[in-house]
Amino acid sequence: MRPRGERGAATAELALSIPLLVSLTIGLVWLLSIGSAQVQMVDAAREAARAAARGDPVTEAVSRGEQTAPGAAVTVTVGDGMAVATATGEVGPPGGLFGFLPQVHLHARAVTAAESP
Repeated sequence: MRPRGERGAATAELALSIPLLVSLTIGLVWLLSIGSAQVQMVDAAREAARAAARGDPVTEAVSRGEQTAPGAAVTVTVGDGMAVATATGEVGPPGGLFGFLPQVHLHARAVTAAESP
């Protein structure tokens, strides 16, 4: 049996630790969303560069990249036998406790040799 002075201590400790655990969980979910968005940027740049290297019009290559990563800004340049595509975007922090954090800027670049006609 516990002494009378320790009654409710476990409940109080749990009540104090719950906000910390929730904040940690939200932070980890945000990091996963940043990682997922970066993978989408890489895929968008790769897809756009591949399309431009095949000889597709630049506007169509950009459209393919933007379809791969919705909300991303994709640019494509073709010259000197190379197709270069870049994809950029931002991921905002979750609301609540992390609302003060800035947006994370993501960037990906893909370069591929243009196919000869």
